[in-house]
This record gives sequence, structure tokens and C-alpha cells, in this order.
Amino acid sequence: MTRSRRIPAWLGLLPFFLIAFGFLVWPAYSVVLQAFVDSAGAFTLENLSAIFQAQYRDAFQTTAALAFITAGIGAIAGTIMTYAVSVLQRPRFLKSAMATFSGVASQFGGVPLAFAFVATIGSAGLITTWLDDIGFDLYGTGFSLLSFWGLVIVYLYFQIPLMMIMMSPAIEGMRAAWSEAAENLGASRWQYWRYVGIPLLTPAILGAFVLLFANAFSAYATAEVLTSGTVNLVPIQIGFFVQGNVFAANSQIGYALALGMIFVVSGALALNLWLQRRVARWAQ
Repeated sequence: MTRSRRIPAWLGLLPFFLIAFGFLVWPAYSVVLQAFVDSAGAFTLENLSAIFQAQYRDAFQTTAALAFITAGIGAIAGTIMTYAVSVLQRPRFLKSAMATFSGVASQFGGVPLAFAFVATIGSAGLITTWLDDIGFDLYGTGFSLLSFWGLVIVYLYFQIPLMMIMMSPAIEGMRAAWSEAAENLGASRWQYWRYVGIPLLTPAILGAFVLLFANAFSAYATAEVLTSGTVNLVPIQIGFFVQGNVFAANSQIGYALALGMIFVVSGALALNLWLQRRVARWAQ
């Protein structure tokens, strides 16, 4: 009898590895390589030193501020909304409806999202017009959808639902026995959340916050379509170099900017992995 040859289990992962290599590893390698060479292909550090110029330094600061603010608001609002939905008993369909909406809204971006907000709170948007009719001039207050704070509002549309998706397992994993034990020991509801609930959820909240930060830091399409580059962000600066819309003696600066973004996002993901290990200790 001939022995049947068993197919190695790792072959099932081969398509994933090929896609990851072609669309993640190889592009990242190309970015790193191009960041350290000039237009003639010679090794140089001028590209990296150039990103510390005022224009590009301001882009990193503005992008980090946008990411931090939207991640902070998204983390707080998303956690509260996730808990509210998790304890909700009626109506029953609301949980599944919120889960479906969160899944769709967290991936909604680019041109459709920009158009939706322009049509809603743009200078001639539906809500803006309605506010004018009741005597409130939204744009007269200095607000602009095409500004930094306009982007904050737009980013929250996908940041809050994404937070709800990430926090659902952590909140659902909190056992009722913990609350009952605290109550039997004489603890109030506030004391339970202060000494038990919040400390247990903190690693999960921080981990989700870090992912929200990375998500907003690397977002490009929505900001580009909405502001047309009027807000100085790193992804938009990189887009200028990629599209050839800038007059620069050293076009390799775009790769250096991309390398800086890779470092920021990679650091955020590494921190998230460490925090997820902390979460796994009590979730088991």
C-alpha cells in the first residue's frame, strides 16, 4: 500500500503570505530603500533631514493633533455608547442594528463621506440651511467644514463606530459576577466602576485608542477630497509628491515622509499589541 501524502497545513496560508508580501512588505521595503537614496540612486541622509523643515514638521504636528483629538473623543464616546448598547434590553433589534451600522460606518470614507458632509453641513448643506432659517449662522461663528475642526467632525463619523467594534468584546466579556460580588461586599455602583470596571477596561480602551490614533494618522482620501490640501497633513504632503504636484528639487522627500509615517503607525500598533496582552489576562 502506498502512503498518502499529507498536504502541509501552512499551504493554506500561502495566499495570505503572498498578498501580504506584495501589498505590505514589498512596498514598505521600497519606501525604506528610497528614503535613503537621492534621485541619482546614491546613498544620502538629506531626505530624512528635510522632513524636519518647518513645513513638514508642522504637517506631522497637525496630523498628530488631529489623530489624538479624534481618537480621544472617539474612545470616550465609543466606550460609553458600547456600554449603553450592551446593557440595553429593549428594543431587541437595536443591538444588531448598531453592530451593523458600526461595521459599515467604520469603513465609510473617501469621496462618499466627504460628499455626505458637504451636503449636510457644508456652506449650503441641508443642516446649515435649516439653521439659517431659524436664525443661526453656522459659518458666521467661524466654523468651516474645510478646516481642522471640520475634519475632526468628519473623522469622528468613522472613529466612534470603529471604537464600538473594538470595545464590544471587552465590555461583553465583563462578568456579571464581578458586579454582584462588589455589591455583596457593600460597594456602590460608582465604587464598582472606579475600582473594578474602569481598571479592567483601561488596557482595552488604551489599545483601541492607539488603533484609532493610527487610523486617523494614516487617513488620506477623506481629508484630500474635503480640503484639497488646505490642511497641512502628512498623508496629503505624501500625495503631493506621489502625484507630482510639487516643485521640489528632491522628490525623494515623499519617501522620507512615508517612512516617518511608518514609524509612527508601527509604534502605535506595537503598543496596541502589548496592551492586548494585558487585556487577555483577565478575559480568559
